[in-house]
Amino acid sequence: MESNKPFHPRTIVVDGDACPVKAEIAETARAFQTPVLMVSSFDHKIYAEEGVSVVQVDRSDQSADLYIVNHVRPGDIVITQDYGLATIALAKQCRILSFRGMEFDSENIEFLLARRHAQAKARRSGKYGKGPKPLTTEDKKNFQSQLTKLLTNLQEIDS
Repeated sequence: MESNKPFHPRTIVVDGDACPVKAEIAETARAFQTPVLMVSSFDHKIYAEEGVSVVQVDRSDQSADLYIVNHVRPGDIVITQDYGLATIALAKQCRILSFRGMEFDSENIEFLLARRHAQAKARRSGKYGKGPKPLTTEDKKNFQSQLTKLLTNLQEIDS
């Protein structure tokens, strides 16, 4: 009988350039003994720490995303706010969480992409929104709670 378990240690891969929940990711990952890979451009200062590896890429627009896409494996968890990256990672059988703790899946990604397209179209026609609200302490707690819940569920599936 074939197993659906990943053949490698599950890794949390973080789109690190604008990630406001790095500390929460590192803390939660250590509790679950799950390695973290933070990927960012050289423009951002991110430091390795216990359980957290850092890869820095050139500053071109999509370098971090391309690195992530080329290095994630089925079963990994990707932390990003980028819907395009989330879509590709879903196709690679990864689990995806936003910085606010929303899980992207096949049920909601199409809606999110369509909404992003509509908003971009509106901006091109001169309509500007306020943009996303800054992350609050409560948002960070929610993210950490959702990551803990996801890791707990995956741990139960793996055992």
